[in-house]
Amino acid sequence: MEIIPAIDIIDGKCVRLTQGDYAQKKIYNEHPLEVAKEFEGAGLQRLHLVDLDGAKAGQVKNWKVLETIAGKTALTIDFGGGIKREEDVHVVFNSGAALVTVGSIAVKNEAELIRWFTIFSADKFLLGADVKDEKIAIGGWLETTDIWVYDFIEKYTQHGVKQIFCTDVSKDGKLEGPAVDLYKSIVQKFPALHFIASGGVSSIDDLRALRDAGCNGAIVGKAIYEGRVKIKDLKFEI
Repeated sequence: MEIIPAIDIIDGKCVRLTQGDYAQKKIYNEHPLEVAKEFEGAGLQRLHLVDLDGAKAGQVKNWKVLETIAGKTALTIDFGGGIKREEDVHVVFNSGAALVTVGSIAVKNEAELIRWFTIFSADKFLLGADVKDEKIAIGGWLETTDIWVYDFIEKYTQHGVKQIFCTDVSKDGKLEGPAVDLYKSIVQKFPALHFIASGGVSSIDDLRALRDAGCNGAIVGKAIYEGRVKIKDLKFEI
């Protein structure tokens, strides 16, 4: 299972929110490149980079951070946050991202996202499925839809999406453990999917549980920054 560290950006700084709440913001490092280099130095190969300013504004804001990290590391970066227009997709790819991360648009403007798939290729997108009680949540998790997560995944895998990450929003940022049962169920229903777990990881044991559940990857954020999971331990096989 691949460990994918997360860097969330506000005002060019590395931060973490709790359950997507901007009022519960904690700054961990004013220089995201330093953090990214530390991950790379520990042998990690991927990075989940989230533009929280962009998510709030509805358009990409922190592309310069992406450009800097992509230019000064060899990390494979997925980048998301506020990507609603085709020009944003171009900016993200031109700034060095390997994958564009999309979420809300998959619910709110399916036709546009599918059009992007024809332009850029569906396998260049990492689809985020934020889930609350097995239903898709959007808009910074403030709005829960009536879309069942399994139907959502089924539809987009049929459109050619290869990688999906799923966040149980009740777990995110709380360090209380991930939604292992949910993820195990998704993996069993979609064995060909490259499935990435996200949210709630608080220890190496949580990562082992996700591995045993069949997850291909796990996004880890707060647990690293709070010292619950040591970066040096992540380079070994989980």
